[in-house]
Amino acid sequence: MREKFNFFHQWYPLIPIEDLEPQKPKPITLLGKRLVIWKPSNSETYRVFLDQCPHRLAPLSEGRIETKTGNLMCSYHGWEFNENGICQRVPQAENPEIVTKNQDNFCVISFPVRQQQELLWVWPDQKTAAIAENTPLPLSPQIDAEKGFVWSNYVRDLEYDWQTLIENVADPSHVPFAHHGVQGNRDKAQPIPINIVKSTMDLIEVDIARGLPTTITFEPPCRLEYAISLGNTGKKLGLLVYAIPVSPGKSRIVAQFSRNFAKTLHRFIPRWWNHIHERNLVLDGDMMLLNQQEYLLQKKQLHESWKTAYKLPTNADKLVIEFRNWFDKYCQGKLPWHEVGINVSEPTPINDNHAEMLDRYKQHTQHCSSCRTAVKNLERLQIGLLAYFVIVISGVALLPDDWRLQLGLPLIITALLGVGISAWLKFSFIPKFYFVDYIHAEK
Repeated sequence: MREKFNFFHQWYPLIPIEDLEPQKPKPITLLGKRLVIWKPSNSETYRVFLDQCPHRLAPLSEGRIETKTGNLMCSYHGWEFNENGICQRVPQAENPEIVTKNQDNFCVISFPVRQQQELLWVWPDQKTAAIAENTPLPLSPQIDAEKGFVWSNYVRDLEYDWQTLIENVADPSHVPFAHHGVQGNRDKAQPIPINIVKSTMDLIEVDIARGLPTTITFEPPCRLEYAISLGNTGKKLGLLVYAIPVSPGKSRIVAQFSRNFAKTLHRFIPRWWNHIHERNLVLDGDMMLLNQQEYLLQKKQLHESWKTAYKLPTNADKLVIEFRNWFDKYCQGKLPWHEVGINVSEPTPINDNHAEMLDRYKQHTQHCSSCRTAVKNLERLQIGLLAYFVIVISGVALLPDDWRLQLGLPLIITALLGVGISAWLKFSFIPKFYFVDYIHAEK
């Protein structure tokens, strides 16, 4: 009997812990299930519940963490739930027995969680907590400070499916072209000799001997990792991607970028700086390409196999082929949307609107604590510089004539510089947190 991969009996990282706000519940979707992340005020560990109150199915993510009890309160009628999802209070109850006698019926579905390697992990099947307890997390050996590594975290919602994300990250040959000038150079593209080392239901591993020795590991369903050695120096780079299936046509990337050198530089460069100047650019470069590719492949697969829809003649395509074969063999070529009541009958439509597809704020900035804080501070600075200009001009106009040249002129010069900086922030720098168009023809 052929083995079948179970997407619900796996650990998934939802988000870097540093990007969560302990005072606010956060909605998030995994495998079509709407979840809510929250942190009891008396606990060091976040909790993940199904995002629906058992009373009238209102979203708990719109609720609040009650300061007096530390419970999660539904904002619709005030029902409260403790860290285990057990109902603690029903304000409308005529007597306490209504709550105590119905706690099993009034409880919220709570999922197993873990916090490790700076990520919040969830097991999306509440009925198999015992299996979750004995299943190891798909951790990276490169996210380890004791081995001398430093790393940074990144998260972004994407406008294409989980299988498209896996296929894209498993394809190093697209980098010189899709990311020309960001992470590659189209004029230096070369054949990539990919060698399949291992392929099972639980692990695919390949190596690339050319150039910088590289090992690529796919640990289904989400861990896809590049381990790159810089010659014989002992220096190592790592790209760790966790590909999260959200819903049909939607996925999330939780990434960690590691290295065991240049550690001082790592500490001095703000996390948000890398996000707006490199991480977002890389994903912007893929977004329009993959959204259309996904639609066309799904359309062709209504009457033919990917094996004929794609033309994959080179060694560089080997890992893509291996993944597609794995997906066919162990998943029947589809994600388990039907198990959560989602009917997928039509391909995800193409979206040509760059402003929607490359919406950095919606997809990344609002989820990233570093970028959220940076854009808030920069917007305050931009307004503050304008206020300084107004105050200086008004103040200089009131100065005595003999002071205007000596004191007023330097102040006006600084105020004009401030206006210039304010304009640059408003029209050039701050927009990098919201939207930057990506035109391949101009790269």
